[in-house]
Amino acid sequence: MNHILYKNTKISYTDTGKGKAIVLLHGFLENKKMWSEYADLFSEKYRVVTIDLLGHGESDCLGYVHKMEDNAGAVNAVLENLNIEKAIIVGHSMGGYVGLAFAELYPKKIQKLVLLNSTSKEDSKERKLNRTRAIKAVKQNYVAFVSLAIANLFSENNRTRLEEEIEKVKTEALKTPLQGIIASQEGMKIRKDREELVRKNLFPILFILGKKDPVLNYEESLSQIEDTTAELVSFEDGHMSQIENKEELKTVLLDFFV
Repeated sequence: MNHILYKNTKISYTDTGKGKAIVLLHGFLENKKMWSEYADLFSEKYRVVTIDLLGHGESDCLGYVHKMEDNAGAVNAVLENLNIEKAIIVGHSMGGYVGLAFAELYPKKIQKLVLLNSTSKEDSKERKLNRTRAIKAVKQNYVAFVSLAIANLFSENNRTRLEEEIEKVKTEALKTPLQGIIASQEGMKIRKDREELVRKNLFPILFILGKKDPVLNYEESLSQIEDTTAELVSFEDGHMSQIENKEELKTVLLDFFV
């Protein structure tokens, strides 16, 4: 395991393989271990970097609000340390928000962007209220909040079928410190709308969406892709395509990397 200091905060990452750089960014309550199987596969052809975002995995908390721009700065610091000038970024959920912030802050450093179960839209008023409620809930009962939050990411029909995988995700999620959870919720709540970035067509963008995503409404998500050159791949399942649609996702990503 490797790490750097970003604003005196430890950021943990992995770096495997050679060639075109692929950066894999996990979502809320996840960490870089989520990408292990993908990193093993992709590193046969590419240089693969996985990063623990602020307050997740083995990366420390930066403060009481982890803005998406702070996370993007941490990602950039890792890439600079590795002398990577340009990369393809794959961001799952919150990782996609970070990928968009990175693209806005460092436009010359992004080659392509994959928004996996993610959106360029800002939070709705209802979603912001839900984040405030979530912060209150996790303070009251950390374990119950995390367990329920993870189960609710999967489509209903997969919650029994993928029970073993869901338990593994919960185990990793329960390693996330309380401050990391709260700071990330606060950061996601105030993130900017970046639909304009998608419309500008500055680099290839691929949206991968789940039709039964309990977190992001599929029909609402489609509106940000209209009249853009962004590509769309839809799966029949939920918010965790990297688990629910694993084999199809590997193929889709490898096709997009070329």
